[in-house]
Amino acid sequence: MKKLYVGNLPWSVDDGELQALFSSLGTVHSARVITDRETGRSRGFGFVELDDAAADSAVAELNGKDMGGRALRVNEANDKR
Repeated sequence: MKKLYVGNLPWSVDDGELQALFSSLGTVHSARVITDRETGRSRGFGFVELDDAAADSAVAELNGKDMGGRALRVNEANDKR
């Protein structure tokens, strides 16, 4: 299983929409849009966990794809140090 970083998300996207975007490529184990602690608003990025093969195809197909007028940035997430 791989964790993908999804950046440059439209502010209106929620966890369900993020999961729906990736579900056509494979089984989504988790999808989470990161929100500001104080305001609860989206910070414009999130993380999605997929099986290895699905994650590789998701990066190839969705990186640079237009969503709500913004070009998504999709790549493998770096582990927190």
